[in-house]
Amino acid sequence: MGHPPRHDGIAAGTLYGEGSRKLVLAFKHGGRIAMAPMLARLIVARLPALEGEWLAVPVPLHRWRLWSRGFNQAALLAREVARRSGARLVVDGLVRRKRTPMLGGLGRTARARALAGALEVGPRLLGEIKAAQIILVDDVLTSGATTEACVKALKAAGAAKVIIACFARVLDEAEGDKALNETPGALTPGVP
Repeated sequence: MGHPPRHDGIAAGTLYGEGSRKLVLAFKHGGRIAMAPMLARLIVARLPALEGEWLAVPVPLHRWRLWSRGFNQAALLAREVARRSGARLVVDGLVRRKRTPMLGGLGRTARARALAGALEVGPRLLGEIKAAQIILVDDVLTSGATTEACVKALKAAGAAKVIIACFARVLDEAEGDKALNETPGALTPGVP
């Protein structure tokens, strides 16, 4: 309550658990990009009624990560979310200026520190973001550090509303001591 969220709500297709983890790994690291429409359908089903015009903006990857992976999973999901929700896709609404380490296995504070100054609104889109209603799309919402950095940049540029839309959301209460990680090989404290 002392630190209210900057975002205007979260729409998650499902909770992050063993089943959704397998889907995310296949999609994100297994190159199964044809899964995007199915995952997006689950996201859109959880979106509130959207009144007025909305922009679908994916969480960006740094260009080196994009080149090595070959695709931005959030952009693929955002394209499908836009198509199904009537929002307009703005792939370059946010840019990742600073290369960040893989965040898997890092705690909330370390993630926030790694993302400091990394994300900003695309310079040529500042006018378009001002007063816009935005659906910020990502595959998994873990600690919220990445989406918090995105929301901060969008709100600083004048966005009126930012709803976070993701396929899976990690809830500490739902997982108890067992924190699953969407990054293969990443170590998470307390997980063998």
